[in-house]
Amino acid sequence: MPDDSQNLISGGHLVAKALKAEGVDVIYTLCGGHIIDIYDGCVDEGIDVIDVRHEQVAAHAADGYARITGKPGCAVVTAGPGTTDAVTGVANAFRAESPMLLIGGQGAHSQHKMGSLQDLPHVDMMAPITKFAATVPDTARAADMVSMAFRECFHGAPGPSFLEIPRDVLDAKVPVETARVPRAGHYRASTRGAGDPESVQKLADLLVQAEKPAILLGSQVWTTRATDAAVELVRTLNMPAYMNGAGRGTLPPGDPHHFQLSRRYAFSHADLIVIVGTPFDFRMGYGKRLSPDATVVQIDLDYRTVGKNRDIDLGIVGDAGLVLSAVTQAASGRIDGGAGKRKEWLDELRAVEQKAIEKRLPNLRSDASPIHPYRLVSEINDFLTEDSIYIGDGGDIVTFSGQVVQPKSPGHWMDPGPLGTLGVGVPFVMAAKQARPDKEVVALFGDGAFSLTGWDFETLVRFDLPFVGIVGNNSSMNQIRYGQKAKYGEERERIGNTLGDVPYDQFARMLGGHGEEVRDPADIGPALRRARESGKPSLINVWVDPDAYAPGTMNQTMYK
Repeated sequence: MPDDSQNLISGGHLVAKALKAEGVDVIYTLCGGHIIDIYDGCVDEGIDVIDVRHEQVAAHAADGYARITGKPGCAVVTAGPGTTDAVTGVANAFRAESPMLLIGGQGAHSQHKMGSLQDLPHVDMMAPITKFAATVPDTARAADMVSMAFRECFHGAPGPSFLEIPRDVLDAKVPVETARVPRAGHYRASTRGAGDPESVQKLADLLVQAEKPAILLGSQVWTTRATDAAVELVRTLNMPAYMNGAGRGTLPPGDPHHFQLSRRYAFSHADLIVIVGTPFDFRMGYGKRLSPDATVVQIDLDYRTVGKNRDIDLGIVGDAGLVLSAVTQAASGRIDGGAGKRKEWLDELRAVEQKAIEKRLPNLRSDASPIHPYRLVSEINDFLTEDSIYIGDGGDIVTFSGQVVQPKSPGHWMDPGPLGTLGVGVPFVMAAKQARPDKEVVALFGDGAFSLTGWDFETLVRFDLPFVGIVGNNSSMNQIRYGQKAKYGEERERIGNTLGDVPYDQFARMLGGHGEEVRDPADIGPALRRARESGKPSLINVWVDPDAYAPGTMNQTMYK
């Protein structure tokens, strides 16, 4: 800790000062002897310390905090198993392009290669799943290295960084004047690239001339806080918009340019397709689901993503908000010729949407017991308000929700991202409610997904972080079960994927939260409202039909 008589400061306090300079106001952690001086520094700097029951939760919460706030998240874990436990959370942030810093402990330099407690080659393990991974070599460099790690988090598309800090580096004290403590706002340049002006002009020309354009607004629209720019472009040019990942909610449900269920049809019939902030990964069929006859444009923060897996006609590297605003401006004054003619195209897509809704309407309103998952997610969608942050953590049940649940505001949808990690739900709730206590948080879990990090429900109770939780309980890992049934037949469909009939409502009550069991679909809505009114962390255990599978599950490429 700071020593005024000698003007000394410890490594842990330097770390805390660097976190504060970056705007970090909370760390997520599980304690260990290697890292406690960081806690001491956080107390002096006014940084909250949220202690969890598993390091994976700490890393996921740091990821979630970054998504909600736009500021980098931070998790602090001890050496060895503490750091390895956090690997999944870091990997998830890496694939989801989420800026976070994981700080891991390490044995003292003086015990290097001697077999100290919990010694592992952390940097080597973290390097492939981070944008920056390093050891802090000296106490005087502690704050400087933290700022360096944050700088790398925001280079190109965002992502995680990792620092290991040996115990003697954290505990040692150095004269304040020998330590570099970067000043807030003075060590990182803006990363908001506006894109190549010629390419921006070309895209404006393409949009003005297109007869059947479509745009996909991906996670980077929210990452770059480009909501207003995206909405202005879509409305000015009178074009249908589809949203995925954190881009959901860019346009509110009911908006005439908001489309959801006709995406495959649109991508098969459009003459111009603009993909914003979404890679051509498995969610996009690696680009193969786009019409080969369409002109395809891709906008992304990362040069390496543009044109990966599929040829494109135009690629623009830059910040989604700046690029889309520039395109709208470049198209202004020329829009009547093209945009005015698109009513037929919009009507055509709306008819496809309506047909899809009518096809599943019986299941959305089904009174069957066990409850059909479509009925459950329909009730959740009706329950959400403009202030409800929705979190999906699961396989098949969350696949159902992706077709039905529509967040009503930007930044109000959270899912793991392309790594498909189960277990993000409780830590995302933790981060969302802690960062935005004014918001309601609603989370849907698969029973298998909740099991991975569910014990940190107690952390939510301990820190008084109320939320409305729903477990879609079919006592199965149903997304995998479907694939086994399709591949090996009914006799082997339940090998390794069947769980016990766990009453999660009782689990919630045991830990001090609110819990209810639901078997009748008519009871879902009232149970949701009682959970909201309880003011506690809650779990509504809803028994759903184990033999109902989401279309997205049945269409997964891994089962083809």
